[in-house]
Amino acid sequence: MHNTPNQKKPELLVPAGNFEKLETAIHFGADAVYLGGEDFSLRARAGNFSIAEMEAAVRFAHGENVKVYVAVNIFAHNEDVRKLPDYLMQLKEIGPDALIASDPGMVRMIRRHLPEMPIHLSTQANTTNWESCQFWQEQGVERVGLARELSLDEIREICGKAELELECFVHGAMCISYSGRCWMSRFMAGRDANRGDCAQSCRWEYFLTESKREGEYFPIEGDEKGVYLFNSKDLCLLEALPHLIQAGVNSFKIEGRMKTTYYVGVVTNVYRAAIDRYWESPHNFTLPPEWREELESVSHRGYTDAFIHGEPKDDRLLHTFSPYRNYDFLGIVQHPADSSFAKVKVKNRFQVGDSVEIVSIGPTVRQVKIENMRDEEGNPLNEAKPNTQVLIPINGVPMEKHSLVRKKIEKIF
Repeated sequence: MHNTPNQKKPELLVPAGNFEKLETAIHFGADAVYLGGEDFSLRARAGNFSIAEMEAAVRFAHGENVKVYVAVNIFAHNEDVRKLPDYLMQLKEIGPDALIASDPGMVRMIRRHLPEMPIHLSTQANTTNWESCQFWQEQGVERVGLARELSLDEIREICGKAELELECFVHGAMCISYSGRCWMSRFMAGRDANRGDCAQSCRWEYFLTESKREGEYFPIEGDEKGVYLFNSKDLCLLEALPHLIQAGVNSFKIEGRMKTTYYVGVVTNVYRAAIDRYWESPHNFTLPPEWREELESVSHRGYTDAFIHGEPKDDRLLHTFSPYRNYDFLGIVQHPADSSFAKVKVKNRFQVGDSVEIVSIGPTVRQVKIENMRDEEGNPLNEAKPNTQVLIPINGVPMEKHSLVRKKIEKIF
């Protein structure tokens, strides 16, 4: 394994569904984040950012030397086209590093109204060959997010022939429809996935019916939790990172603007460590098993490497039950309050006597026993409740700001 001469270290691109997730992504090593405004983004039900919040986010990220890409990647209808110019002018004042688009008309409008703004083409555009990359480059696109259905060999060939930056997803939820182009949600729930309002109809449980047997539902083979015909496993290309780096991919993207802060922190932490370790010593690169175990700690549907080694066979892609996890996310360290206690923003209930884990950059995981607890005024507590801030004992364990606090659970969901 080796790095190509003059090759730049690939970018780690991380989702930022809100400001807290943005801060977490940056703390755990994102080179760039992507986010959406309240319009024109394919995650209409994510936290998203108002114009003022987006301005603050860009200012904060740039202060940390991290780039910000703003998604304007819906497939626009006429009413969207009419509103877009005013929105683009607002984005111009904010100054993100690039806009992510998928609709050809929106690419054209961005080029017209913001000629100096870099454009990144979304994976939703279904780019599967180097000729398409050339086409989009001629339209002014600087980076193409490749379709998720490509094999490693196909990615290598595209990297060898395309003359613009290339990005690919390496982790997160997969859509059963081709690169996320889907009309199922609109048909079944009246919510247009291609305009950011997916109802995730493919994740629902389905039964077989016969037209003359009204009210009779026949289960299709599954397990005790149900049958999920269209429920894709989640993507995990951690083991394939060295090959993708060698191929020449410029940016590795993590899916998840609607996922939790815990997910953002853990997944970013692992991929940051893997990229850095490979880049520093490609000939001696190994993946510690505990890194993969860290990825198992977040809620997911079972992992697949999808199409990276060719067409998926058997059950490599379909997941037969609902998401599961083996940790409760308890909170985020705000800052050490003094030499003995750290302040924690509480996400889920925990209490005195619990044994918890502190997840820090590395990834580094340390054990702490909650022997006592205080509220912000210093009063003793027996229990920490969500949406509060509490002080927990450090007990000699380093707890930098943004560290994640979690507790292992016995039952896996």
